[in-house]
Amino acid sequence: MLDLLLRGARLPGESETREIGIKEGLISELEPDAQQTIDLGGALVTPALVEPHIHLDAVLTVGEPRHNQTGSLFEGIAIWAERVRTLTVEDVKQRVRTVLRWQLANGVQFVRSHVDVCDPELKAVRALVELREEIGDQVHLQLVAFPQQGIMSFDGGQDLMRKAVDLGVDVVGAIPHFELTREYGVDSVKFAFALASNKGLRVDIHCDETDDDHSRFIETMAAETIRLGMGGRVTASHTTAMHSYNNAYAYRLINNLKRAQMHMVTNPLDNSTLQGRFDSYPIRRGHTRVKELLSAGINVCIGHDSVMDPWYPLGYGDPMQSAFVLAHYGQMSGHSELRTLMDMITWNGASALGLEKYGLLPGCRADLCAFDAPTEMDAIRLIAPRKLVLRGGKIVARTEPARTTVTWDGREEMVDFLNPPRNQLRDP
Repeated sequence: MLDLLLRGARLPGESETREIGIKEGLISELEPDAQQTIDLGGALVTPALVEPHIHLDAVLTVGEPRHNQTGSLFEGIAIWAERVRTLTVEDVKQRVRTVLRWQLANGVQFVRSHVDVCDPELKAVRALVELREEIGDQVHLQLVAFPQQGIMSFDGGQDLMRKAVDLGVDVVGAIPHFELTREYGVDSVKFAFALASNKGLRVDIHCDETDDDHSRFIETMAAETIRLGMGGRVTASHTTAMHSYNNAYAYRLINNLKRAQMHMVTNPLDNSTLQGRFDSYPIRRGHTRVKELLSAGINVCIGHDSVMDPWYPLGYGDPMQSAFVLAHYGQMSGHSELRTLMDMITWNGASALGLEKYGLLPGCRADLCAFDAPTEMDAIRLIAPRKLVLRGGKIVARTEPARTTVTWDGREEMVDFLNPPRNQLRDP
């Protein structure tokens, strides 16, 4: 007997609904009976959403100690450097608990968070390592040692990175374009790779997050990935400078990224507002070459990056917002491209994080997300609520969709914002 049977589920890319069986926390082959049955009424069902890039230690600090008046990346970094001085372990844990609940309500069950290590006491790292243990299996949390002020350019930066690894982070990061010199930047990448390789960890580097087309540290990442045989375990985040590279260089680079089997993360919410700040007109969109990378067969994910912090004052931890923005910002409004956006917040992120038993096939963990929408296009168009979220086959979040009415011709009518029948489209 099944523990749970989901009826009326519409899977990505399919027009007909089907049933999903769940037994002992896993997706199962269908059986005649089930202890509980839920009819989803044609709702789109995907695996749990994946957040491959966020800074949980900074969430909900917008305006502390002051607001970012220019909206620039560099003012945000300066404000955060001030806020770090007042961090406490409990301060970090309290804010992160709030946002993790937001994410779970949005269907996010797998989170990779960068954590600033440019603090001699490593308070944020200690807080998130503790919290990771406290939350257990409620949310899968990966932590990245992230040197916001640089590894080579920050006093004691290398030792702080080593200490963060010893405390239990899962991934090694860097920020080469923010180092004082190009040479420091290259050295920081090589340091991060050596540390990760020696400890058997993954790599995820903030790389070339700038409009400067001379910032080309990603080629060093590709070379180190190939040299150390770390294909599939390395992620380059942001890479916004790639937008400004000449096409000949970009072509060669993309081929090398494919050879290295690297993962890429684009962060459309932050980078649509942070980049192009030094331009007059035309102002560059300043994001990486998403379409070209995907066409080359390179795994590209979408990250949220920030939630109400010095860099991005908005957001509530929903990857669908990020996908919606990239549909416009990345000119990904083609029919098949809208479906690809859903892959970029599910399967693609799962690949970058190295998740196992992820998906919709029998034997996969029953970590599922049911949208209040029938198709991928509708889910993105409406940024549709998650009507049901399952973790290991257990319901962990519900959203009761809003009921909207209008008064039309003196009569109150319900509006659901889905495609109406053709006979309702007579009015001009």
